[in-house]
Amino acid sequence: MQTTPAMDAANLPGWDPARANAIIDGLKQTEGAALPILHALQAEFGYVPHPAEAMMADALNLSRAEIRGIISFYHDFRRAPGGRHVLKLCVAEACQSMGGPGAAERLLHRLGIGWGETTEDGSLTVEKVYCLGLCACAPAALLDETPIGRVDDDALTLLAADAAGDRA
Repeated sequence: MQTTPAMDAANLPGWDPARANAIIDGLKQTEGAALPILHALQAEFGYVPHPAEAMMADALNLSRAEIRGIISFYHDFRRAPGGRHVLKLCVAEACQSMGGPGAAERLLHRLGIGWGETTEDGSLTVEKVYCLGLCACAPAALLDETPIGRVDDDALTLLAADAAGDRA
């Protein structure tokens, strides 16, 4: 079978099989271990590297398809490295009613990316989420781990500019 760059572990940013194995071994006895392992892998590498799927499957006695199913079900798991900053924009009902999705689409257009994509300079990944629990402050965003309420076009433009300048 011919390998592609996405399949070639040598081309994966930050990939360290020994570190991944240590994470998996350290958590495999945890009840419901798949999610804690996936979160730990993403915390370590910034995404869930493809080769880690087989390692997890072996350690947890699951199929690779089951691991892939878990990863694809939960929107928080990335299959590729994100930007230096991650901006999550809520598109749930309260934020919809306050114009959040429209402002989000305009931001994506200005940045020249789609949902889940990263700006060309690698500074910002924009992700869609379905509730940040900030309904009273809609529309809501989360930049890295910082919640931000009442975002509009101007606020989103400033957040993106701050991320590009690494001031966020």
